[in-house]
Amino acid sequence: MTQMTEKYCQSCGMPMTDQALFGLEASGETSKDYCKYCYVEGKFIQDNMTMDEMIEICVPHMKAQGMEEDKARDMMKNFLPTLKRWK
Repeated sequence: MTQMTEKYCQSCGMPMTDQALFGLEASGETSKDYCKYCYVEGKFIQDNMTMDEMIEICVPHMKAQGMEEDKARDMMKNFLPTLKRWK
């Protein structure tokens, strides 16, 4: 059995576990880096969003998955700066 490397959206950090979650480039090709919630037709949906604003969007989703709010916020503050969009 081969291990598949987990792919994360390089904007929000969401695990992209299904091809249907990937965004689209302007050409109509599937984006290699971004999810459909962040990226459509080759552009970020919220182009002028700050990293702090992204964290505030992500934390409630992580809480819904059972993570404590403070832990989720700390995790995102450490993880997002490593992603392509925020480097």
